[in-house]
Amino acid sequence: MDLEPREEDFLRHFQNLSRKYPRELARAALEIAILRSKAGAKFPFGDKMYFTRPALEQATPYAVSDYRSQRYRPFDYLSDLACSVGGDTLSLAAIRPTIGIDLDLLRLAMAQANMRALNLANPVEFLQGDLKSPLPLSPIPSNLALFFDPARRTAGRRIYSVQDYIPPLSILQDWLPRFPALGVKISPGVKVAEFLDYDSEIEFISLRGELKEAVLWFGPLKTTIRRATVLPGPHTLASTTSWSVQPASREKIPLREPQAYLYEPDPAVIRAGLVQNLGLQLDAAQLDPDIAYLTAETQMPTPFARAWAVEDWFPFQLKRLRAYLRERNVGRVTVKKRGSPIQPEDLIRSLRLQGDEERLVFLTHFRGRPIVLICFT
Repeated sequence: MDLEPREEDFLRHFQNLSRKYPRELARAALEIAILRSKAGAKFPFGDKMYFTRPALEQATPYAVSDYRSQRYRPFDYLSDLACSVGGDTLSLAAIRPTIGIDLDLLRLAMAQANMRALNLANPVEFLQGDLKSPLPLSPIPSNLALFFDPARRTAGRRIYSVQDYIPPLSILQDWLPRFPALGVKISPGVKVAEFLDYDSEIEFISLRGELKEAVLWFGPLKTTIRRATVLPGPHTLASTTSWSVQPASREKIPLREPQAYLYEPDPAVIRAGLVQNLGLQLDAAQLDPDIAYLTAETQMPTPFARAWAVEDWFPFQLKRLRAYLRERNVGRVTVKKRGSPIQPEDLIRSLRLQGDEERLVFLTHFRGRPIVLICFT
């Protein structure tokens, strides 16, 4: 009988199963079943896969890894370094024969089981190896490209610096002379200064409006300098302008007071420093040079930003905002902000609204001064 266990039901199911099976087997089976139910949010075939809890938490959503793997099509062989339970290996092996390498024997066993369960077209081989030692690729397949996903957590805590990754990104200096075709997954929140010295493209990838990852592309995998990719799509916005170029040297869009429409760029666009590029596409202006909102008199459809019709705007003042909303029978507001110290929940509480209408309220700056925009939902 399928139990379909949940976290909150674990103890009850464990007690029932442990009467029939060894306790450790019952515990492992329940853990896998719970993780499989959660894996559906990342993998369309998650109900057939094996995971550890940390491996699932750190796994790339399949939609992202499937998109990323397409860049490897020109190569004959691929290798997934720090492959874990094989989440990225699945996407790579759909493209070409792939070798997965990891130090953890349990995760390698799970990766092998996952490949068997999904019956992939291309052959997959798994090797145990310490990435801090020479890569166990001998002989080296011709026309080989690598993907590397270093560990960004230790003892359950997130690692922020690329030099503290496990292994640290400095290891690329050993790999690149022999393996120039290399893609490296890093945290999307990484500081720009951490990757400026690498001769690479950096791509920020979002999925359904949520920033998921950044990838450094080296050698023949590099196609530009900065890229923002929005999924599903894919939709991509790129620039060959270096991060090191001073803002004053880049092409600028004008600053204007709020117009008929307000655009909120996708987080991948913002993180890739491509707000100005998007503004040029949309014939839009910025409200403030340090704020990533755009505004325009007409709305142009774009996958790179959400747009709202602006009802009104004025300098921020709580009493004025409250009076404005009450006059229009607004009882429900969603508050978004950029550059404002006010917490949305605090503002909603302070407004004390009652009514049937709904609005979006944006707290931001216009030329350095706090303003509020009221937009239709």
